[in-house]
Amino acid sequence: MTQIFSTLAVVAAVVTTIAFALGMSIGDATLRSAQGVVGYHLLAGLGALIFTSLVHAIVLTYFMGTGRWLEETTTAYRLDWGFYQESKVLKYRTIMLMMVCFLLLIVTGALGAAADPASAVGFRGAWGFSGGTIHMTVALLTWAFNLLVNVYQFQTLSRNGEIVNAVLGEVRRIRTEHGLTV
Repeated sequence: MTQIFSTLAVVAAVVTTIAFALGMSIGDATLRSAQGVVGYHLLAGLGALIFTSLVHAIVLTYFMGTGRWLEETTTAYRLDWGFYQESKVLKYRTIMLMMVCFLLLIVTGALGAAADPASAVGFRGAWGFSGGTIHMTVALLTWAFNLLVNVYQFQTLSRNGEIVNAVLGEVRRIRTEHGLTV
């Protein structure tokens, strides 16, 4: 799982970086000549939002599946609940961080849409900062936070894989002791 995750996380980081770079190259969004870049930035941003969310959703699905498997296997083979409990703690810590990532992604997109001069919302900024500056700052925060969460997810996926392998080892030992095929 960690190899697949690593590849997907790198692709998500690259797509997000491209969206950020396109946004930085816009310059004055009120100029007609900038509208082409604005369009590409919008599409890249939406692609980054969707792909990054997909990566987080895959991690969530993995934890849901292995969590259920650990629970059923622990019950069926009367194993120590420590493996299941550790996996559960990893899962819920990771879910909390993923929820913050989702929230940041949505806020970044909303601020970008609102800061667009062609938008009917007309968000021109706050606290002395322009709407574009606020969008850029939140986008940079979102990009950095997602990278940090991806590193944490890699660590938790690795540890959860170790837990699954330990449980499989216990199951093999029990089945061998009872003369069952492994």
